[in-house]
Amino acid sequence: MLKNNKRNISIVTVWLFNIAGIIGILSPLSEVFLKLTPLNLSMYVMLIFWNLESQRSNFMIAFSIPFFIGFITEYLGVNYGWIFGDYIYGENLGVKIGGVPFMICVNWTVLTIITADIAMIIHKNLIVRSLIGGMFMMLLDLLIEVSAPRFDFWEFESNTVPLQNYLAWFVIGSIAHYFYNRLSVKTNKGLSIHILIAIFIFFLIFLIF
Repeated sequence: MLKNNKRNISIVTVWLFNIAGIIGILSPLSEVFLKLTPLNLSMYVMLIFWNLESQRSNFMIAFSIPFFIGFITEYLGVNYGWIFGDYIYGENLGVKIGGVPFMICVNWTVLTIITADIAMIIHKNLIVRSLIGGMFMMLLDLLIEVSAPRFDFWEFESNTVPLQNYLAWFVIGSIAHYFYNRLSVKTNKGLSIHILIAIFIFFLIFLIF
């Protein structure tokens, strides 16, 4: 009962934040709401952590894998134009370390966790589900890239996203999934599905409007 209550409260919270964010960004107060993006990402992490079904020490190790993989690859991308192409981060993702927003590393973790949960439902083999997870991350990035410059998240040189960016998301995402999955962290799949759908709907709406 307690587990279900936590999950239900978390799901409602995800959708309340998501709907409020959509309405806020579409309103004259869009800049204010966009600057709250780090709060939204932090909320996802806290809810995932709150709904853990395994030991928290194990989760913290797993959490660090996509976080640091994300930081290293993003650092090389922002400062040297390697891996993803030439791009820079804007101001709405908050504090930066070496040109990389701390929250983009949190984003790597959140996306890895929720897509890993979906991939596990589709296939149980470690390699296969890691590749499926990497594919989901690439598809999400494909959607997010459209709105990223508009939201002052990041922007590629000449406003053109190179093909290597998507290939990198697939390859690096799959690697992050592989090492994350090896720790067999038990997160709440129901919550992950709702977070994934909420993110998808959020960016799909801004693809239209």
